[in-house]
Amino acid sequence: MQNNTKTRRKPNIRISQSDHARLSALASTVAARNPEASDELLAELERARIVADGWVSAGTVRMGSTVTFKPDTGDRKTITLVFPGDADISEGKVSILTPIGTALIGLSAGQSIMWTARDGRRHELLVLAVDQPAPEGDGAEPLAPASPAIAESV
Repeated sequence: MQNNTKTRRKPNIRISQSDHARLSALASTVAARNPEASDELLAELERARIVADGWVSAGTVRMGSTVTFKPDTGDRKTITLVFPGDADISEGKVSILTPIGTALIGLSAGQSIMWTARDGRRHELLVLAVDQPAPEGDGAEPLAPASPAIAESV
């Protein structure tokens, strides 16, 4: 029996050096108690293009971003990507350690990705918009302007 599921290459993603360092440490910290989440996050970090902190465009999902996306399961959703201690689904704050949180990191508006839910089902989502939190003077990294005129080759 032949598998008719089309294998798609994951989209190119970018992650800042500081997010990469924090997320790598988080993945290592949770590896013993949540190896699946740790492995998924490490796999995404491994394939990411790591860029200097000031060179992540405003349209790229990073920690603290508010993301509007359209899942293949229904209507558009808007969530904020946060560290596990800040997660609160009733407020739309989704942990980076959830399958969808891990799938979103590093994506930009217009990109889509296939991801696997905890129940093993495959899903696809399309990122519609990415908004960054207002700087609070807490050492948050500056953002490079979004540049829709520059297209990366695939």
